[in-house]
Amino acid sequence: MVKIRLQRRGRRKRPIHHIVVADSREPRDGRIIEDLGRFDNVTPENQVDLDEERAIHWLKEGAQPSDTVRSIFKNQGIMYKMHLMRWGKSEEEIEEALAEWREEHEEATSEKPSSRKQKQKAMLEAEEKEYQKQLEKKAEQAAKERARQEAIEEAEETEEAEPAETTDAEEQEETVEAEEVVAEAESAEEQSDESEAEAKEAGTEQESEDEEQEVQAEAEEEATAEETEEEEQKAQAEDESGETEEEQESESAEVSTDMLAKDAIKHIEETPVDELEGFVTDDEDRVTVRRAWEEKQEEG
Repeated sequence: MVKIRLQRRGRRKRPIHHIVVADSREPRDGRIIEDLGRFDNVTPENQVDLDEERAIHWLKEGAQPSDTVRSIFKNQGIMYKMHLMRWGKSEEEIEEALAEWREEHEEATSEKPSSRKQKQKAMLEAEEKEYQKQLEKKAEQAAKERARQEAIEEAEETEEAEPAETTDAEEQEETVEAEEVVAEAESAEEQSDESEAEAKEAGTEQESEDEEQEVQAEAEEEATAEETEEEEQKAQAEDESGETEEEQESESAEVSTDMLAKDAIKHIEETPVDELEGFVTDDEDRVTVRRAWEEKQEEG
């Protein structure tokens, strides 16, 4: 089978590819049937010098282009011209259609970055936009988490306030009961002298017991309040110490994913290789940062 493919020529680090017609059984740099032109992919414009008529001739003869050559023919409009010819279009119609196609093709290619520097810049800008989106997403998640924590704290404060109100109500009930006991004792005093004496003694004992119970309850409440304050102070101290340790760890272990791509690249370029250990982590998926790190390792 006859194929249209590229044949490497030129010198080391400066290749020039020939577009040739050859038998598919021949090796890449072997004998050829016809030389159709040149393809220079080293230049930013990917310069092509091609004999269009002979290329169309071999396509009509059934020669099969390789994937790379087919892409070159598409960019040159040869495949489109073959398509129009198979439709039976006249030469004038083909020229008009090709003229429109070339204008659209030039507009589309002019918008794309051509040089390596422009491609690198476009890639860096795309990565920066993606990084900014990730930062905004993390900030939104942190705000939602803070709002949830505040809601939980408010609910806990409300639950703590309800038992206190219940305790006040119980104390009022106990006071009413004590007053009722005193009233009963006074009525008993009016009935008889003996019952008055007994009631007085019973009232005195009851009052002393109530006082002891009140003193004991106050002491227990004070002890509970002191324990609660100590626990809160310990928890607060642990939280502060934990936050301090986390801040120290975050400051001491700064990695590339915490920076913008351009800042990370600048840090890699200005820092010795020995001090960059662990700076570029496995989570780093930005091509520009990875490329800067690989170049730095090669230099070191």
